[in-house]
Amino acid sequence: MDKLAENTFIGHLLELRRRVLFAVIAVFVGFIASYPFSKAIYTILAAPLIEVLPKGSHLIYTSLPEVFLTYVQLSLLSGFVLALPIILYQFWAFIAPGLYEHERKAFFPLIFASVFLFIGGMLFAYFIVFPNAFRFFVGFSGNDITAMPKVDSYLSLIVKFSLAFGLAFQIPILIVVLVRIGILQVATLRRSRRYAFLICAIASAILSPPDVLSMVMLLIPMYMLFEVGLFFAARLPVSRPGVEAAADDTTVEPSHHVADEMDAAEESFRDKDEDGPNS
Repeated sequence: MDKLAENTFIGHLLELRRRVLFAVIAVFVGFIASYPFSKAIYTILAAPLIEVLPKGSHLIYTSLPEVFLTYVQLSLLSGFVLALPIILYQFWAFIAPGLYEHERKAFFPLIFASVFLFIGGMLFAYFIVFPNAFRFFVGFSGNDITAMPKVDSYLSLIVKFSLAFGLAFQIPILIVVLVRIGILQVATLRRSRRYAFLICAIASAILSPPDVLSMVMLLIPMYMLFEVGLFFAARLPVSRPGVEAAADDTTVEPSHHVADEMDAAEESFRDKDEDGPNS
């Protein structure tokens, strides 16, 4: 039995390694495909800041390899986004054999929904959050202070928060999965709305750019996504084999009690018949 468990564990590790390798290859292919367009990608990502910079100001770099490394990082980010469907599929292919048929049918659409939500979070940050946040920061420049951000610093900021917003938009998927597998209950989540709001507020303060406006602009959609996840989780049937087995046991138990009572009644009736003639 131990040998079988060891072989099964090694088999899972080999399968996990294979899936991770496929995901890495997909990111690498996306990186190769994106690098020729890295300058165009940089121009698109820099647009929210360029539009709010004072006239005559621009992004700068202070070390020779800085721009090259910036293009490499942008190509990696773009390659990751392009490979995201394949990465999620590899994750799905790894966990699917361990799921029941009804669980596979329930979880498979969530893989595609997760991709759209991740990209939607990045687009929300790009079109809504970044322009307002950058306008707020650049507003501190004046006659004696000129805003001239560094290329690598700006890239680190925008990549960090783009990924953060993409992950934050996974809240509905997380809620649906946790409810579906029975870790959380819809009733418990409904009673815990105030704590969910507090957690969203703390997360938005950590993930968003360091200003109140950006925090609020992340807090509102995060809590709305919590409610969306709760809405869909409440409409999914929760099927847990353990609960069904317990239910089956409770349906079998009464039949044993009835059989025991019938046997006792029959025995009592025979005793009376035997005592009857003597009396």
